[in-house]
Amino acid sequence: MCARSAGSRGKRVLLIDHGKEVGAKILISGGGRCNFTNREIAANRFLSTNRHFCKSALARYTQDDFVALVETYDIAYHEKTLGQLFCDGSARQIVDMLLTECRTHGVDLRADHAVTSIGRSDRFHVETIRGSFTGKSLVIATGGLSIPKLGATGFAYDIARQFGLGIVAPKPGLVPLILAPNTEPFSPDLAGVSLDAVARGAGAAFREAMLFTHRGLSGPAILQISSYLAEGDRLTLDLLPDQDAQAILLERKRARPNAELRTILGELLPQRLALRLVQLLPNQALGTLTDKALMETAARLKAWSVTPTGTEGYAKAEVTTGGIDTAGLSSQTMEARAVPGLYFIGEAVDVTGWLGGYNFQWAWSSGWVAGQSV
Repeated sequence: MCARSAGSRGKRVLLIDHGKEVGAKILISGGGRCNFTNREIAANRFLSTNRHFCKSALARYTQDDFVALVETYDIAYHEKTLGQLFCDGSARQIVDMLLTECRTHGVDLRADHAVTSIGRSDRFHVETIRGSFTGKSLVIATGGLSIPKLGATGFAYDIARQFGLGIVAPKPGLVPLILAPNTEPFSPDLAGVSLDAVARGAGAAFREAMLFTHRGLSGPAILQISSYLAEGDRLTLDLLPDQDAQAILLERKRARPNAELRTILGELLPQRLALRLVQLLPNQALGTLTDKALMETAARLKAWSVTPTGTEGYAKAEVTTGGIDTAGLSSQTMEARAVPGLYFIGEAVDVTGWLGGYNFQWAWSSGWVAGQSV
């Protein structure tokens, strides 16, 4: 996007990628259909030590601008839940669109060009395994540490440190969480069970699907909250969102006093989860339970608290939170304040979006504004 943006201004642009094929992360996104943006992009849906930093870029190149580009290429798309936009066909269409845009604007693309060193005198000097290049401006768009099997590295952070920029400690974001084996109600036997839930922690809350895994929890609600949690933070799960569990249990006690708690939970929750919960709760006929006991049970169902022991790490993380400190960058252009001509964009920067196309939109927006400045 940055190369296309700069090329459209008549700039001479060289785009270097250390991979043999460009756009690898685009190709695997959204189950191969690329969740390329979101209808509901807003600055408060991005994490950063400076929550205002992303506003300028997002306002200058919006989700509507990218959708218009997609429509120009007659790429069919559809909207899923919560404003998420996906290709009807393949993520390859988005990569091909961007490559066509680059060719149209005269961008010189060199894949399989691993960079060995970068220096600066009156110009930037980039050494690669296939030759040396110089330029007045240098844009680093190499992402974070997530999904190393696709070639992700800390290259952007190394270059930032080389030129004196600060780094906000990176960590995996949008990542499954690990629970200790004795964490209630977790059990490896629940792997594959999914339900609608609200995940709360660190001042944030997300309602979407939650999935039990062999090692802990995943699903959209968990991935979302994971970006907010620090080590040791507690996670609270509402297993019955939009339902008054207390009223339901007390009403069932009056209407069906001989029904066992197991039966009632099986009507409210997935069967395997219900069977697990009755191992942890008083499983007997509702009529034999006091109202207080039922109220305590309801409270647990609405706010089951767990403390994750860790995450599945960068291998399973969709993004990297943290990154190059925005204090050293211009929010208008993404240029390093102390190093004229040096730019950092996309996931490499300490700006991380929600699940659902937000991080792609940050890539498009930050890339576009940098391309308008170089």
